[in-house]
Amino acid sequence: MASSTPALPKLMKAQFLDDFKKPYELRSVPLPSLTSPHDLLIKVDAASYCHTDAVLADGLMPPYPPSFPHVGCHEFAGTIVALPTSGLSNSSLKIGDRIGVPGRGFHPCESCFECLSYHDPESDPPGFSVYCPKAKNHGISAVGGFQEYAVVDERQIAPIPEALNAIETAPLMCAGVTIYAAIKRCGLKPGQRLGILGAGGGLGHLGLQFATKMGFKTYGMDNSEVALELARGLKTGATIVDVRTEEPEEVVRQIGEEDDKTVRGEMGLDAVIILPESQKAFDYGVNLLRNHGKCVVVSFPDKGFHFSAHAVVFRDISIIGSLVGSNKTLNEMLQFAAKHDVRAIVKKYPLSKLNELVEEYHKGGGGKLVIDLAMENSS
Repeated sequence: MASSTPALPKLMKAQFLDDFKKPYELRSVPLPSLTSPHDLLIKVDAASYCHTDAVLADGLMPPYPPSFPHVGCHEFAGTIVALPTSGLSNSSLKIGDRIGVPGRGFHPCESCFECLSYHDPESDPPGFSVYCPKAKNHGISAVGGFQEYAVVDERQIAPIPEALNAIETAPLMCAGVTIYAAIKRCGLKPGQRLGILGAGGGLGHLGLQFATKMGFKTYGMDNSEVALELARGLKTGATIVDVRTEEPEEVVRQIGEEDDKTVRGEMGLDAVIILPESQKAFDYGVNLLRNHGKCVVVSFPDKGFHFSAHAVVFRDISIIGSLVGSNKTLNEMLQFAAKHDVRAIVKKYPLSKLNELVEEYHKGGGGKLVIDLAMENSS
């Protein structure tokens, strides 16, 4: 490590998952070592809990984790405390910089089709790709952020804008970039209509903020009072729909009245984003679309989704998937969030209370739950 490295402890605390469907265990372990010229050692300041953390912990994401014990979390933020002795390819990074860390893109191979290709303007330059099949993913196939210190790849990170703190940044590293990239995949122009199914959840409530501030006429749908209340409380100007009481045909009819249209194919939303793992939510979303509309699928239920061939063939509905965004998209999203005041609704916990956070997550309260390492240090 570089000579300018500040004094670091020999041990750190980390939360370990020792088996599926078991509570996390807090233990002391040695600090991790830098093994690549692209490695940074960061002091983790905030680590956000994601739906994927819950799926993995329940054993529903085979073959992950690759082994136990496992440290989860693939959306976190921290401060650089050590650099490799050989220096970095990104010479602008230095000790003390605040950075956000997504899960994907840790140690890509740099030589596969994904790493060397430049697919579209959203892609990263050749040499790095978050889609590299050989790259690791923090919190899933590699060690994550539920610990006091972590090794990350300089090429995958995003500098935190001055307007954001670590607690605000951590949820944006997966939930934020995922919904932001999904919105961009809809290919809409300002003034067009977008629907978000699951609008009160972690991704959804960020999506409402991004979409309305991009200038889209936004509709948020959900099916629980807590989620609907959270979505309405954002005061984004989006139309919030309770799917328990409003059928998609009624929503489409209301849109038709606004546009002075009566033909079914001309009425409806231009695009929808499906966040819940529910066939009912998928069908609801597709039924909201006008002809030639686009359905962007983010969720990945174990049994998949069944789609209507009639909708695809006779109405020309497009169904595409969206996973995460490139590092370029990540940085763009973070700058947009800082400029337009896009923030997650968060509830904070110290590292030692991670199991309490998990219990709260399963109550389905919406928003994001975040580990604040400063709470641990001050307790």
